Amino acid sequence: NYQPYNEQEAKDKELLLKVLKQKDVLTRENEVGHFTVSCWVLNQNHDKILMCYHKIYNSWSWLGGHVDGEKNFKKVALKEVQEESGDSIDFSQMVIQEGAEKITPFSFMSDDLFSLEVLTVDGHVKRGKYVSSHLHYNVTYLMEANDQDELKIKEDENKGLRWFSFEDALKASTEPWFVENIYSKLNSKVKDYLKR
Repeated sequence: NYQPYNEQEAKDKELLLKVLKQKDVLTRENEVGHFTVSCWVLNQNHDKILMCYHKIYNSWSWLGGHVDGEKNFKKVALKEVQEESGDSIDFSQMVIQEGAEKITPFSFMSDDLFSLEVLTVDGHVKRGKYVSSHLHYNVTYLMEANDQDELKIKEDENKGLRWFSFEDALKASTEPWFVENIYSKLNSKVKDYLKR
């Protein structure tokens, strides 16, 4: 039922609906492509975005990660933002339901998906092993956190965590395609969302 925001989302939605039928698409066992979840995290005043400095991409980027077989994507979103910001909540038995009370320093601004995209990932080395180029079938949630809360670096993946203004977030990323096609789109969608 997701309503695409632009042509990119419309085309990517078509592809995502097709790949859902593939084997192991929720796990990294599918080396051609698999699902991931990203989080566009705003502060409480809705004028800043939380970004991490990602070691693999050598760039400031959104938070998120692989779904690794979990079908509840909201659960993955919470787990990833918590891990990448240094919190240590046990998510293994957690059930995330629509309209659930805030259970972490992060909360969903909407129960619905905020964005979707198919992303290319260049070959890279992770934990000493080469990972071939592949696709990330990505869904994004819009989240909120307090920019006064303590943030801790996740040493194995990130070199830093920082709040940026909307404009500075675009300048901080060294990935031109992401800036032009994803982060700019997310900022535009946030502005439209906040006007409602």
